[in-house]
Amino acid sequence: MYTTGIKHELMDHIDPVLFDDEQIAKRVREIGEQITTDYIGRDLVLISILKGGVIFTSDLSRTISIPHQLEFVGSSSYKRGNSPSGGVRITKDVDQDLEGKDLLLIEDIYDTGNTLYVIHELLKLHRPASIEICALLHKKKNHIHQLKMTYIGFEIEDQFVVGYGLDYQELYRNLPCIGVLKPEIYS
Repeated sequence: MYTTGIKHELMDHIDPVLFDDEQIAKRVREIGEQITTDYIGRDLVLISILKGGVIFTSDLSRTISIPHQLEFVGSSSYKRGNSPSGGVRITKDVDQDLEGKDLLLIEDIYDTGNTLYVIHELLKLHRPASIEICALLHKKKNHIHQLKMTYIGFEIEDQFVVGYGLDYQELYRNLPCIGVLKPEIYS
């Protein structure tokens, strides 16, 4: 697993590693090749959801061999009273005109669907030609919002995962693998 040979102290908090750096790189290349085929001749804009989607988006962008643009949308989750589901607040909208363009919304993980739903609705207001969704991880569970995923990196069980952009308290994003965070770290 963790094939880079670099020992990182945060790795002691992971058990097990679900996907190592080679597995992730292989899957990202496969997705990039499919996106290249699907979007030939179209005006493609990759829209990354900050912060978790940035690493995936950067790697994915380099595997797409057709012209495309990058954009970023920021969001923040908040709680309503004691409700764990809470809401989503947009912290950054796109900077460019998206009207008539083909958008590919890129997320690190499709978990509850709250963030994706809110941002998907926001992007509709920009009157694009199309909006598709690409998620690195898709949790096998009942989602609050059901959205069609056009591209999925990996299916996972409902576990607390970190690495490759996914975080816990802003840590672990820099790990090149994806793994389950030991419960004693976040309990």
